[in-house]
Amino acid sequence: MSKVLVIGAGGVGSVAVHKMAQVSLGNAGIFSEIHLASRTKSKCDAIAKSVKQRTGVDVPTYAIDAEEITELVKLIEQIQPRLIVNLALPYQDLAIMEGCLRTGVDYLDTANYEPRDEAKFEYKWQWDLHGRFREKGITALLGSGFDPGVTSVFAMWLKKHKLKTIRTLDILDCNGGDHGQAFATNFNPEINIREITAPARHWEKKAGGNGQFVETPAMGVKQQFTFEGVGEKTMYMMYHEELESLSRFIPEMERARFWMTFGEEYIKHLNVLQNVGMTRIDPVIYEGHEIVPLQFLKAVLPEPASLGPTTKGKTNIGDIATGEALDGSGEKTFYIKNICDHEAAYEETGNQAVSYTTGVPAMIGAAMMLTGAWKGADGQGGVFNMEEFDPDPFMAMLNEHGLPWSVEELDGPVEF
Repeated sequence: MSKVLVIGAGGVGSVAVHKMAQVSLGNAGIFSEIHLASRTKSKCDAIAKSVKQRTGVDVPTYAIDAEEITELVKLIEQIQPRLIVNLALPYQDLAIMEGCLRTGVDYLDTANYEPRDEAKFEYKWQWDLHGRFREKGITALLGSGFDPGVTSVFAMWLKKHKLKTIRTLDILDCNGGDHGQAFATNFNPEINIREITAPARHWEKKAGGNGQFVETPAMGVKQQFTFEGVGEKTMYMMYHEELESLSRFIPEMERARFWMTFGEEYIKHLNVLQNVGMTRIDPVIYEGHEIVPLQFLKAVLPEPASLGPTTKGKTNIGDIATGEALDGSGEKTFYIKNICDHEAAYEETGNQAVSYTTGVPAMIGAAMMLTGAWKGADGQGGVFNMEEFDPDPFMAMLNEHGLPWSVEELDGPVEF
């Protein structure tokens, strides 16, 4: 049995379900049944209709508040899936993991847990569940998106095939797409703005030291970089969760940083919104009602899934790693990346490339689990990150399912 229940009907959920349906046509053993649930059933129905039109595959749909664990357990017991693919909001990770623990079902997500009342995301809460998952004999795969996800697999592929050690690592995320809006986010506005306005953090380890995260002001460090297929862009150093797991699983790293590009108009609008208090996550009283300004802002901004028809351009996401070469030839630097076209992604799935580059890896991670290509060290279950598994089968599926990658040797380490 390889029945899956996908929770979340945004752009990422749409891409993942479309890709699962495509794979099922060639190999029904991987995704024998695909079920889709979210708080708003009409969104699920719209995705199911598109999947039916594009592939002929039927996708049953359900309404569920994933934070209502009792109701979630009932739905899981009704469907009896082998795997839950959590593509809902990060706030819901722990509740869905609890539902998996109570029903004995494997779990996958694309972003680590984040509490609603604090802009802080880290793996600790989920890593702490390792013992319970292991006792239950089930597996949780964390962060199977692009970043986190593919960027971690890229690093481990380089370490397996090119570099004996990784001394420095820079993850570069460029969205060169233009959607024609004055201000809009390409994924959930609430999560996106919380990430951007939080202080930046990067990993550093001095010689003989244990390593630590160094904090700098949000959007305080920027660099110019020329991205293939996009051109020169300004990228800003941010904190992103794969830095936490990569620093754990590549312990020799001396420095690891994450960079993301933003245009001048985006930064200008964000600064104004922040200055007038619209990015606050603490509640305020308005006409006798308690509201969270950022949640209200999310409600009035364009829905990311609606940007697909108008978005043009490409994304370019990859890793630049420097370390000791496997062949003994000294220190080498490699750049491994994927370039994805917004219009091509929309033509295939009805979603723009930011959703596509997350939804495809979610499907591939699910396939890794369902086929048994990825299991815990002894197959006994637990909570795992992407870095803990063989990168090769995942990398092969990226090439086969719409996210081809390339790797090149650079003349030397990055100069920034």
